[in-house]
Amino acid sequence: MAFSARLSRHLPNLIAGFALMIAVLVETGPASAQVTAFKQAVAEAAAQDEDIAAFYRENDYKALWTGADEEHRARRSELFRAISGAEAHGLPVSRYNPDAVLAMLRDVRSPRDRGTAEVELSKVFLKYARDIQTGMLIPKRIISQIVREIPYRDRKTYLQDLTKSSPTAFFRALPPRSLEYNALLKEKIEMEQLLSQGGWGPTVPAGKLEPGDRGNDVIALRNRLIAMGYLERSNAVDYDAALTEAVRQFQVAHGLNSDGVAGPATMKQVNIGVEKRLQSVIVAMERERWFNTDRGKRHVLVNIPDFSAKIIDDGKVTFQTRSVVGAAREDRPTPEFSDVMEHMVVNPSWYVPRSIVTKEYLPQLKRNPYAVNHIEITDSRGRKVNRGSVNFSRYTARSFPFSMRQPPSRSNALGLVKFMFPNKYNIYLHDTPAKSLFDRDVRAFSHGCVRLSEPFEFAYALLAPQSADPEGEFQAVLRSGRETKVVLKEPVPVHLIYRTAVTNARGHTEYRDDVYGRDARIWNALSKAGVALRGVQG
Repeated sequence: MAFSARLSRHLPNLIAGFALMIAVLVETGPASAQVTAFKQAVAEAAAQDEDIAAFYRENDYKALWTGADEEHRARRSELFRAISGAEAHGLPVSRYNPDAVLAMLRDVRSPRDRGTAEVELSKVFLKYARDIQTGMLIPKRIISQIVREIPYRDRKTYLQDLTKSSPTAFFRALPPRSLEYNALLKEKIEMEQLLSQGGWGPTVPAGKLEPGDRGNDVIALRNRLIAMGYLERSNAVDYDAALTEAVRQFQVAHGLNSDGVAGPATMKQVNIGVEKRLQSVIVAMERERWFNTDRGKRHVLVNIPDFSAKIIDDGKVTFQTRSVVGAAREDRPTPEFSDVMEHMVVNPSWYVPRSIVTKEYLPQLKRNPYAVNHIEITDSRGRKVNRGSVNFSRYTARSFPFSMRQPPSRSNALGLVKFMFPNKYNIYLHDTPAKSLFDRDVRAFSHGCVRLSEPFEFAYALLAPQSADPEGEFQAVLRSGRETKVVLKEPVPVHLIYRTAVTNARGHTEYRDDVYGRDARIWNALSKAGVALRGVQG
């Protein structure tokens, strides 16, 4: 029998029995000796954990968990209920070793035993509290491009706040309170039920199907979409109008171009099983814990695998556009972090990053000094360099002394506007002359920055709170042709996230491709830490 099931049956009796045993301990023997032995045991057991040691030292080594009164009993009860239910949040119950902790409580025979158990309960509590509030894993140890600042709380405050709170309310408030997290909890249960029922049935063997096709492969596609809830039950053997519409709905829910044709990209997503989808949900829950912070009443949200950029006001999407993100190459993926957008630059110059200058342009200049002649070469003082007077062959990537700049123009690599949230990664949002890329299903082509399909409309939406005519003011600056900085009177937080399981406006979970393979690596780390998929009966 699973631990959580055993615990749910026996926890009340265990807690009550332990409370009685504590009461007997407290009432027997010289009071001062009892207290001294307990305090010494607590001090010794807590010595290796600075936060726990400081908490008990500041509270005169008074018990938080192991007293005989109802308050202590309630804390113990809620702690064990929480860790027994950790699996519902995608956390492994084994991480908190509840069997060993219960055995320790049952074996308490002296004040020293009680002091040791007291500290062990605090250790388990702190591990669980931080895990469920800000994540079990440390993301940058798994993926270097996750450079998000995790909103860790001071560990000691968990203990301090518990003493001032109702245990039930305190534990209930620990997980993220976002709508996204709650939707993921619900999706996890649904995926686990599907897993126990065998999933969505056989996969579709065809590489491509389209309206007008018929036969066994069409039937396989039909049956799978029925199982997924995109199509009413039917005996049709043709790729008819109903199946076409079902494919369109599936494509929308998976971030694909909704043409109703089940091409290779669509078939790939159709054939992904419940196990993989459940992994995506559990990874998304861990990611949501890393992102458990105030995102701003108004903020910009860029979901890298969704290839989208959204402006969100009071929890609602008020503007959305397609995006192109960094290519899935070692030096180009878009990192994950948050910062604050302060201004936009209209008619921007493109100051070519050093890595592009030395890796891409310098080899071309060595072959032909007039290569990439749409970009100016400048010296350390910003003066334009005469290409004909430079022997580029004499320079290496390290010794190349020049910079490169593309002046404002419609063909500028940044297009006609860029949106700045100054950061050490040199990442920003911008326009682009390469418009055709936005028509693709997978849009990972940039050097790391995020290109927007509708940058002007994005600018209008950002300027709307501070302008009676945002479009007119923007266009006036644009027509000047001059590089111009436009300050946002109210800076806007920008969050670059990576979610392959996302919630739409109706509260339904949609899925995206793991374009950089990051979620697969996070799942592997979670699995090594003890997280496992499970099927549950509905």
